[in-house]
Amino acid sequence: MPLFDTHCHLTDPRFQEDLPQVIERMRQAGVELAVVVGDAAQDPASAFDLCQEHPFLYAAAGVHPHDASCWDEGRAQMLEAWMGREKAVALGEIGLDYHYDLSPRPQQRLAFDDQLDMAYRLNKPAILHIREAHGEATAILSARWRAGRLPLCVMHCYSGSWESARTYLDMGMYLSFTGSVTFKNAAKLPEVAQKMPLDRLMVETDCPYMAPVPMRGRRNEPAYVAYTAACIAQLRGMDPQDLAQAAYDNGRRFFRIGRPS
Repeated sequence: MPLFDTHCHLTDPRFQEDLPQVIERMRQAGVELAVVVGDAAQDPASAFDLCQEHPFLYAAAGVHPHDASCWDEGRAQMLEAWMGREKAVALGEIGLDYHYDLSPRPQQRLAFDDQLDMAYRLNKPAILHIREAHGEATAILSARWRAGRLPLCVMHCYSGSWESARTYLDMGMYLSFTGSVTFKNAAKLPEVAQKMPLDRLMVETDCPYMAPVPMRGRRNEPAYVAYTAACIAQLRGMDPQDLAQAAYDNGRRFFRIGRPS
């Protein structure tokens, strides 16, 4: 069945020793497409270089809320230049993270708002990282939506409630699930995965993090996205192939990627 890992970090140092084998395993598992997220707080060149080597890999880049302190005019110019690259399919991940607060909250809000502006202006979809900040994020996003200045967005690694999910879905957003939906303590996520519209659902690994059951505790990798898709299919009472196909088609539509040859 075709699979699309819509969010992975294959340039993370934890893949340095065996990246060719990781890519081979993802292909054997049926992962036909993946979006590699680059770090625009440093230099996303490694992500884009990797995607140039492999036709089935595409790139995203953005300044993560952890690194929002580095956001300035120079960083914005660099990111906009990267968004002009051939394989740049999204701006992100961007957002608010009030769990770790590694950058001051006012700076997080500034970087988030500026990058949403950039995504809208460049007509690029945005990958959102929101952790323990759904109330404030909703206020920012809702204001943009009402003003008609919200880019197409996906809530990456969705972790919120069904109530929050409905608010995001009403604004035309997509929700993407990681291996966390397979965890026994994932109290809220099964309800969201069951109730949300199938045509807005995507799956991802966020590797090397968030390995799904039965791989929990290991380094995550794109091949494991199959376990997340199978879990969601079971929650929805669907055939796993049908769920995987729907998530694959949703990912291609969201990132505007044609079917691979």
